Amino acid sequence: MTYRLRIHTPLDGAVSEAVDQLVTERFASRLFDQDGTLWGPEAESEASIRLSWVNLAESSRPLVTRIEQLREELHGRGITRVVLCGMGGSSLAPEVICAADGVPLDVLDSSQPDMVRSAIHDLESTVVVVSSKSGGTVETDSHRRIFEQAFTDAGLDPADHLVIVTDPGSPLDEEATAAGYPVFRADSHVGGRYSALTAFGLVPSGLAGADISRLLDDAGEIDEPLSVDDPQNPGLRLGAALGIAARNGVDKAVLVDHQDHNVGDWTEQLVAESTGKEGTGILPVVALSPADPLTDDEIVVHLGTDDLPDHPWAVSLNGSLGDQFLIWEVATAVAGRLLDINPFDQPDVESAKAAARELLGGGSQLPGPDAVDGSIELFGSSAESVGQALTDLLDEVGQDGYLALQFYLDRWALSGLEKLAPTLAKRLGRPVTFGWGPRFLHSTGQYHKGGTPIGVFLQVTCEPAEDLPVPGRDFTLGQFIVSQAQGDAQVLREKGRPVLRLHLRDLEPGLATIKDALA
Repeated sequence: MTYRLRIHTPLDGAVSEAVDQLVTERFASRLFDQDGTLWGPEAESEASIRLSWVNLAESSRPLVTRIEQLREELHGRGITRVVLCGMGGSSLAPEVICAADGVPLDVLDSSQPDMVRSAIHDLESTVVVVSSKSGGTVETDSHRRIFEQAFTDAGLDPADHLVIVTDPGSPLDEEATAAGYPVFRADSHVGGRYSALTAFGLVPSGLAGADISRLLDDAGEIDEPLSVDDPQNPGLRLGAALGIAARNGVDKAVLVDHQDHNVGDWTEQLVAESTGKEGTGILPVVALSPADPLTDDEIVVHLGTDDLPDHPWAVSLNGSLGDQFLIWEVATAVAGRLLDINPFDQPDVESAKAAARELLGGGSQLPGPDAVDGSIELFGSSAESVGQALTDLLDEVGQDGYLALQFYLDRWALSGLEKLAPTLAKRLGRPVTFGWGPRFLHSTGQYHKGGTPIGVFLQVTCEPAEDLPVPGRDFTLGQFIVSQAQGDAQVLREKGRPVLRLHLRDLEPGLATIKDALA
């Protein structure tokens, strides 16, 4: 499918001038030559080792045969169900690829005990793909340990049911190799959010039955239009529109997926984590429908359609999944150049992880609630009731601000809570994002802490129906997820962001109370 990109903005002249300047500077050809100097001297060392994604349509081709052979072998043993354990860039692209091809893939990207436990079934017919670039992601390491124990308890050899995707030489690579697990080693010169066409995207998708060969073919066809220094280059045009919009106060990008492939969720991580730093950035807002409320400081991007949205700042992008992956990656690199930031680092992600580790390891004490309203504990508020606490929080949303809903709950069992976002956006007249915790920490978490400091945050945590211990570790998943929420809240508050956490001792009535208060 040939891509089609349409852009209309009040500053079309400025966008065209930015594109012409990028052409003059040979940005596209230098990008595809992996020139790490494009984002300035401070970014050069990181950028120079993060640009192999431009060649993945070719360099990832040898993976296809090995993945297809492994899938055939697994099917020959009756193993047809695929569970993917991974966070952020290790899970978002496979979720999109499989949704686009209509093949089932269970994406386990949570430390919520009830959700993790619900994934442990039909073990004889299940293969678990454990994906972690660093090899030390705590959520993914915990998943692996839990599944290894589950397979062992069921009388099954974990080596027959686990497949590992990681960077060469990582702790996970060494441990998995010693255990006899199949290991796919990804290109270490590709960052996680740009890794859709590496082993991280292809292995789980291919094992699930997606046509990964066609995906690479499609990506290969868009390589040439993206690598030429030409004003019609779609990556330059989209990136210039996003960058010029952000520089002129239109710094939120509403993503409307007309094909229901979750492309918006993948794009959300790419844009937020790449641009949200040094007090600037582009905030992605994943819309549930084209009818979601809009604001004047948003650029609206319709995905999977030729129709431009009815909005002053409007973009439509249609094309194959390979087209969309690469166009967005180039556009994000361009936007980083125009915003004068390094699109390949994530300087504020580690702070929340460190705070969570300190809480989990007993280095600091989990605080007690500031108030209790029925079965709901309130943290970060002087109010005595949930209703007043929420009212106080919403009053903090400024004229150019946004509200982030962060629900550390079971997203499989509670799908539909996302609808709170457009409802609240209509009430507030401001953008409202929704993130499942801890999934969003590996996506928009960088923007929340490092981007434009205009966010207001509502966290919701809960007591699990039954906690789940992590074999070989001295913590449970229930303890871990609360530490993750509290650690992120701690860092946000240190940066002056308002944060309210509501902890539900009893899930169903607690959610009902929150919904009533927000209605």
